[in-house]
Amino acid sequence: MENVRLPITIIGVVILQIGGFIWWTAQQAATIADLEKTVSQLGSRMAIEDNVNLRRDVTENSDDIDELWDEADDLWHEIDGMMMSIGAINGIKQRIAVIENELKYINRDHEGMFDMKGSME
Repeated sequence: MENVRLPITIIGVVILQIGGFIWWTAQQAATIADLEKTVSQLGSRMAIEDNVNLRRDVTENSDDIDELWDEADDLWHEIDGMMMSIGAINGIKQRIAVIENELKYINRDHEGMFDMKGSME
């Protein structure tokens, strides 16, 4: 085995394979670096979009809350008006009850004064 000769073709193929592996590794490193840069940009962009969306949502919710408070105030005013109307109706009912009682006592006191035809007896 002293005179082992390797054909030049085999040596050339091995050198080409090593060169190809080095080139492929360099391409992979470049691709990974590009992907890391893209992911970093996307992360920053997503953080900015999330911040903008959060601000928009908070503003919309604040406006909705303000509208709800306004509607609640309107409802309280309507309830106040209804309570005043109910109070007035109850007052009228009380006066009617007093008048009915007075008429009942008047009728009882003057019962028999008039006959059925409306003339006095």
